[in-house]
Amino acid sequence: MNKTAQVCYRAVINSIAKMKGKLIKFFRLSLCFLLALLCTVNAPVLAKVSTPNTPVTSTVPLLEQGKILYDAGRFAEAVQILQQAVQEYRQKGEHLRLVATLSNLSLAYQQLGAWNEAQQAIKESLNLLADKQANLQVLAQALDIQGRLQLAMGKAETALSTWQRTAEIYRQTENFPGEVRSQINQAQAWRTQGFYRRAVKILQEVGEKLHSQPDSLEKAVGWRSLGDALMVAGNLTDSQTSLEQSLAVAQRLQIPKEIAASFFSLGNNARAKHQTSQAINYYQKAVAITPSHLTKLQAQINYLSLLLENQQLTEAQTLIPAIQEEINQLPPSRAPIYAQINFAQSLIKVINTDYLALNKNGTSIPSTEDLAKLLAKAIQQAQSLGDNRAEAYATLSLGNLYEQNQQWAEAKSLTRKALILAQGSNAADIIYRLEWQLGRLLWAQKDISGAIAAYDAAVETLKSLRSDLVAVNQDVQFNFRDSVEPVYRQSVELLLQSQPDKLDAKTLDKARQRIEALQLAELDNFFREACLQGQAVLLDKVVDQDNPTSAIFYPIILPQQIQVIVKIPNKPLQLHSIDIKQPEVDKVISELRRNLVNPTASKVIKAQAQQVYNWLIKPVESQLAASGVKTLVFVPDGLLRNLPLGALYDGKQYLIEKYAIALSVGLQLLDPKPLQRGQLKALTAGLTQPPPDFPNFSPLPAIKAEVDLIASAGVDITSLLDQQFTREALEKEVKNVSFNVVHLATHGQFSSRAENTFILAADGPINVIQFDTLLRGREQIRPNAVELLVLSACQTAAGDNRAALGLAGAAVRAGARSTVASLWQIDDESTALLVGEFYKQLKTSSTTKAEALRRAQLKLLKHPNYGAPSYWSAYVMIGNWL
Repeated sequence: MNKTAQVCYRAVINSIAKMKGKLIKFFRLSLCFLLALLCTVNAPVLAKVSTPNTPVTSTVPLLEQGKILYDAGRFAEAVQILQQAVQEYRQKGEHLRLVATLSNLSLAYQQLGAWNEAQQAIKESLNLLADKQANLQVLAQALDIQGRLQLAMGKAETALSTWQRTAEIYRQTENFPGEVRSQINQAQAWRTQGFYRRAVKILQEVGEKLHSQPDSLEKAVGWRSLGDALMVAGNLTDSQTSLEQSLAVAQRLQIPKEIAASFFSLGNNARAKHQTSQAINYYQKAVAITPSHLTKLQAQINYLSLLLENQQLTEAQTLIPAIQEEINQLPPSRAPIYAQINFAQSLIKVINTDYLALNKNGTSIPSTEDLAKLLAKAIQQAQSLGDNRAEAYATLSLGNLYEQNQQWAEAKSLTRKALILAQGSNAADIIYRLEWQLGRLLWAQKDISGAIAAYDAAVETLKSLRSDLVAVNQDVQFNFRDSVEPVYRQSVELLLQSQPDKLDAKTLDKARQRIEALQLAELDNFFREACLQGQAVLLDKVVDQDNPTSAIFYPIILPQQIQVIVKIPNKPLQLHSIDIKQPEVDKVISELRRNLVNPTASKVIKAQAQQVYNWLIKPVESQLAASGVKTLVFVPDGLLRNLPLGALYDGKQYLIEKYAIALSVGLQLLDPKPLQRGQLKALTAGLTQPPPDFPNFSPLPAIKAEVDLIASAGVDITSLLDQQFTREALEKEVKNVSFNVVHLATHGQFSSRAENTFILAADGPINVIQFDTLLRGREQIRPNAVELLVLSACQTAAGDNRAALGLAGAAVRAGARSTVASLWQIDDESTALLVGEFYKQLKTSSTTKAEALRRAQLKLLKHPNYGAPSYWSAYVMIGNWL
């Protein structure tokens, strides 16, 4: 890096060093309320909407000046003006203006993370309203702002109550936009507390109300706010519908700014669906039509990010100068600062690739020094605004640029200063990234204990976020694969390398808990909510006491090694490792998974399956035999989750010939009780002919035989077949029929994305998220848990290396203690034989569920027509194997 960059960097460091970071008590931050709701529909009290370029002059009343500065993102300046206004209106006795100004002042303080000052301002505002005859509109708006503050400080229940009161006032005064805003806020408060169904119900009610309203600016913005809220909640289909309705209203009203804003949100929705071409098209439309420099810049930056993700480098190269020009058009405020940072971060990601050397069109490409100057400018602008949060985000990125250039000392200095700023601003989404960055820097300098402490802090911050993590501030670039998963994996790698001789049991336990935390975070991200809650029993206790013939395997795939932590009954944890690079591991597993579907590939399957067996099982095979182990429970990692581990091969036998196999989502088991054998009652639903809209799925004529075999095994069944099997009918039977087994014999698909994970009913797909409505809805009526869910004839999505995430998600969402499902669709006659034998074993023997599945698989393995692994290995058991 040249001297110019060095000077630029050090100037930033010196500037930051002069600041004294004021640490504010760390409240749990709910990140979700800073969505589009803070834009047009949630403008500060009594203020008129204005653009960031509106001049602030002495002829404008102080309250209006404060609003103009707030809209421009100049929050510290807004605070100063509003403080002056408070003094002026207090002296003049202008009661209503004083109340409104104090409310606005609280809102500006909230943006700066000054929580105590924000509390004091809103408290005084509400006290003044209580002392005199309150103007109901002003009271509602003040309460609205108080609700924001309460949610930001982790008081979701109190915020909910405040917003319910606000909605009632707006309803009384026939203020429809205010009522809609309050209801959307209520949904967020419910969601923050974990009541997701209530949140969705409220949002649906909002949508119905918007339908009946005439076209207006408020309706366009209300639809868009609803669409953005549903997008954050993970309901991308309904989100798209709301956003399209917002667009239609804006187009009928011919308001270019709102049309562009809807295009921008639709682009974000398409991007969340991985529909790259549609997202790019929406962003291009937003850029073409918007009169707002900020919307144009944000759309261009998202467009650039997509181009870089998809290696469309020539197009990206053309877009960069346009973004730089747009950045120069905007005055300093938070949103443009964030845009500059996101622009720099997109380029930092590719700074070490050949991309920055490309210059086919003679276009000027930002260098490392250019990015340093851009980030230095962002830091200085944030400082001038007194915006510690924006400064922390910019300083984080500059520290990352230092890290890329291996200037460890400077990077550490910046990172630590940014951490103080972020903690003072209660910016948890930035805090964990700084803790992670500090951990990487300390690790690079061989400070292992310091690095472990930093990674521990990052993991704890992530843990505190849980459901909020998936809805982090939308101005901050976020991608789970890039921004969360590496924190856990690198942390585990660091732990397992921390003791050169032999790792103690405490460190091994910490490592496996961290991998479990990653798996839970993946499921949270899959569902867009924290999905695993409640009391559970550690698997170790189950193995040592309840089922001492089981062993647990925790394979962990790291960049240079496979580490396998093993728990054998009544023995301490142990570790074995294999030095092999992750790409080679992924290649072997992917090829084995692909070959397993082919009935004629037995020879190559055995060779590859033996290789994986040698990695995972061989180092402890003698101990397993000596300990009398009969069941192997895997908590699989990475691509191993797509693999039926019963198909591993020791050179003579498949693993299923020696052990029953089960998979676990985590290290704990909810209520680990065995199945009550004499009380098997099953609700079965089957579809022999898929709906016309799904021509890629073939008929399943043997499903009738499958259901008959379940009945002939002695299971009491209630059956829905073909046209009887609709979502509504299934939901009705779930509520009205007593059962402990649900058997769904129909096509389905597991995907790494929740919206693409479903089973087929006669009237269309039942999405994995709807499992909650179907099965958990019976809890209030019939408290007995679903002991077993069987998903027959399902398959993982083709080409999706993380598709088993959807299988785990389906198991979790159903709330069943055990789930049996197929990883790929197999011959439906062999499926009927396997299913019939499985239920026969469950009904007539005292074996575990895992052993019953093993015996059914062995029956196929020994069958003259179905001995190939493609037939018998597809079925896996997840959860309670007892």
